[in-house]
Amino acid sequence: MRADELDRLLGDPWDDGNPVGYAGVLAADERQEMHAEGERLLDRAVFNAEFVPAAHGGRLTRADRLAELLGTLWRRDPCLGLGYGFSSFIASVNIWTSGSTEQQHQVAQLLLANKRIAAAFHELDHGNDFARVEAAAHPVDGGWLLSGRKEIVTNLRRAEAMVLFARTSDTAGSRSHSQFLVTRDGLPADRVRDLPRFGSSGMRGVDLGGAEFTDCPLPAGALIGGLGAGMEIALRSYQITRAVFPVMFIGPLDTALRTVLDCALHRRLYGGAVADIPYVRSVVARAFADLLAADAYAAVGLRALHLAPEVMGVFAPAAKYLATRILLDSFHDLRSVLGANAYLREGRYAIFQKMARDVAPATFAHVSRAACLVMLLPQLPRLARRSWQVDPSAPGELFDLGADLPPLRLDRLVAGMPKHDGVMGALTEIAEQEPPDGLVGRFAMRFVGELWTLRAQCAALGPADLTIDASPAAFALADRYTVVLGAACALAVWRRGGDRYPADALIGVLDRLNDRLGGPPVLTETEREGVQGHLFDLAVQRYRDRRLFDLTARRIPG
Repeated sequence: MRADELDRLLGDPWDDGNPVGYAGVLAADERQEMHAEGERLLDRAVFNAEFVPAAHGGRLTRADRLAELLGTLWRRDPCLGLGYGFSSFIASVNIWTSGSTEQQHQVAQLLLANKRIAAAFHELDHGNDFARVEAAAHPVDGGWLLSGRKEIVTNLRRAEAMVLFARTSDTAGSRSHSQFLVTRDGLPADRVRDLPRFGSSGMRGVDLGGAEFTDCPLPAGALIGGLGAGMEIALRSYQITRAVFPVMFIGPLDTALRTVLDCALHRRLYGGAVADIPYVRSVVARAFADLLAADAYAAVGLRALHLAPEVMGVFAPAAKYLATRILLDSFHDLRSVLGANAYLREGRYAIFQKMARDVAPATFAHVSRAACLVMLLPQLPRLARRSWQVDPSAPGELFDLGADLPPLRLDRLVAGMPKHDGVMGALTEIAEQEPPDGLVGRFAMRFVGELWTLRAQCAALGPADLTIDASPAAFALADRYTVVLGAACALAVWRRGGDRYPADALIGVLDRLNDRLGGPPVLTETEREGVQGHLFDLAVQRYRDRRLFDLTARRIPG
C-alpha cells in the first residue's frame, strides 16, 4: 500500500458524510472509544501486513514507506494510529529482530489475520527505567511462572498476544530481564486479572489497560532470544520504533497547521482576515519550518536504518527527542492563533484540540524525551574525541529522499555505542563549500562553530555527567547536539535534493533550529521577515492546493 492509496481509502476528512472523516473521529473520541469504522476499514485493507516483513508474507520492505503510511493514519486520528497499528508494530519488531523461526511465523499469522499484539513492558512505579521492572518470571519444570503487574499498556485487554518484559534474575545489570511471547488464550484466566482502563486526557479512544499476573504459567517456548537478553533486544528494537516515531508526529502537526490556516484565512477580525495580522503570519511560517525540519531529520534516520544501521544507537534517540520537542513547541504556538477555538470540542476547528491532546502523551510514552537524552549522554565524549569534524562526509544517498534503498536488514542493528553518528561529516563539508557570505554559508558556519564548542565541552564531561544523575548542563549539551544534528540533516537533504525543495524553506528551517541554540541570530530582522513571508505564502499555497506541508508536498483528498 502507498500513502496516497491509504489517503484515498480514508477520504475527505472535512466531509461530514465520510464515516472516517473528522466528524466521526471526534464523535468516537467523545465516547472515549476507538473509531470502529476506521478499524473496519483498516481490517479490509489488511493494514497489519505493513508491519510484517515481506519474507514472512507481509508488505514491510522499506522503513520510510511504513513511516509515511503511519503518518497518514496519525494525520487522521492518532488513536487509530496507535491503537490499531503502531502498538502492534512496537511489540512485533522484537520478534523480527530476535524471535525464533516459529515465533516469527506465529506473529506473522496473527497480524495478517488482523489480530493485535501488545507490548507489555511498562510499570507505573518505574516509568522508562526498564532495568528496575519488578514483574518476575521464575523457572519451573516446563516453563516459567510470572507474577507482577503491567500498567498503561496499549490494547493489553483486547490483544490476542503480547510480548512481556519480565525480570528473570535478581542480579543487577543488563542481563537481569528477558522477553516472552505469549497468546492470551494460552494463559489461565484465573491467573490473570485485567485492571481498569487508566484515565487520560489524550488518546481517550485507546485501551490503556493493565494486568496483574499471579503465578501465571508461561511455556518454555515463550522465551524470546535467550535468557537475560530482554534489554539488548529492546535496545535494538527501539532503534527502529524511535526512527519511525517522528514521521508519525508530523501527521498531527500537518492537521493542526492546516486547521489554523483554515481559520486564519476565513475568520474576520479587526476589519480583515486573521491571516493579515503579522504575528499570525509569523506563527504559521515558523510552524511550517518546524514541520520541514522534523521531516528532514526523520527521513535521514529512516534511510540510515537501511544504509547505516550501525549509527542508529545515536540517531534514533536524537531524532525522537528533537522531533517531539519541535512538535510540542509548534502546537503551543499554533494554539495562540486559534485562541478559544483551540479548546472547543465541537465545530469546524475541534480537530485541533483532539490532535493537541493526543500527541502530548505520545511524546513521553514508549520512551520519554528525558530517556532519549540519557541514552545520548555516555556517547557524547567518545563522539567528540573521535568523530566530530574528523569523519568524512556521509554518502550522498543517505540524504536522497525517496531514492532506492537496499532491503531492511534488522539483524545489522547493534545495541552497543556507535563509533560515529554518520552525519556530522556532511555539515563540515557543506560549510567548507558554501560561500561564507551567502545565507546558507552563514548558517553552515554558525552550526560548525556550535559543533566546535560542543566538541570541547562534551570531551570534558566526567563519569558523573554520563548517567541519569547528570547535571542540567550535561543534559543541555545533549539537547544542543540534537539541534546541530538536525541542522546537518537539513543542509544535506536540501543540497542533495537540488530544486526539489524551496530554497527559502531551508533558510527558515535553519533559522528555527538556530533559535533553539539560544545564540545570536544569523539573519537580520529584515532578512527574517522576508523568509517568513515566503514561507507563509508557500504554506497558503499548499493549503489551497490540498498538498501536504512536508517535503513530499503530496496532494491529499479534500
